[in-house]
Amino acid sequence: MRLLLPIAAALALAACGVTPPQTATPVPASRPQPQAVQHGDLIGFTVDELARRFGAPTFQVREGAGLKLQWSTPACVLDTFLYAAPGAAVMRVTFVDARRPSGDPADRSGCIAAVGAAG
Repeated sequence: MRLLLPIAAALALAACGVTPPQTATPVPASRPQPQAVQHGDLIGFTVDELARRFGAPTFQVREGAGLKLQWSTPACVLDTFLYAAPGAAVMRVTFVDARRPSGDPADRSGCIAAVGAAG
């Protein structure tokens, strides 16, 4: 019985003791997730094609590797975002957004038609 108590105490302490080190599982480097693909009017257009359709943009700004071209009418503001595909030199529209001058969302197709009529 004398021996049982120290063994039980040693086992209890061992249970609370240090666990063996865990080997780290390598985490693969995360790749940037592609943006949602947008289909429809203007996707794939070049700067020249946009200029022929709408005239000169009312606002233009470089954003990193991209280019944002904007046209506005009293009814809506149309933003187009252009990027060059890897290995390509020509920038093409990859995303289109439409909003009212107040900032509220607008129908994209309707805004494209309004800007085209004004251009």
